[in-house]
Amino acid sequence: MTVSLPSPQGSEQNEADTSPSQRFQFRKHQRLLNQALFAAVFADAPIRASHPNFLILARPNDVGVARIGLVVPKKHVRKAHQRNQIKRIARETFRKEQHKLPAIDAIVLARRGAEIVPPQQLTSLFTGLWKRITKRACAPTP
Repeated sequence: MTVSLPSPQGSEQNEADTSPSQRFQFRKHQRLLNQALFAAVFADAPIRASHPNFLILARPNDVGVARIGLVVPKKHVRKAHQRNQIKRIARETFRKEQHKLPAIDAIVLARRGAEIVPPQQLTSLFTGLWKRITKRACAPTP
């Protein structure tokens, strides 16, 4: 029985793949957790990205990292598994795009009819909305 040992170059490559800059994690400090944080975004959200079924409201923050809050009301998405799926995909796309986002507080709102968007389409839809938010947040204000 022969055992192949990884080459030193291969281990360097693995370390490079798992460097902190490559790991996009979603931590508690990246979530909007209380009503005051949500209210601040709702009161003053100069950055918006809209879709017929979703809306992202955002405003700059002083924390230094992008944070996300999710609002998927039962009134608009009746089934729990659909609400959970929408939130899961929104968090996942945020996690992957967070390194491109400036320091903002963002709220993802589901509108009426959000449950009819196929799950395969949700990922590309949210990715596009995050790119629009990034573009608008980085644009100079007149």
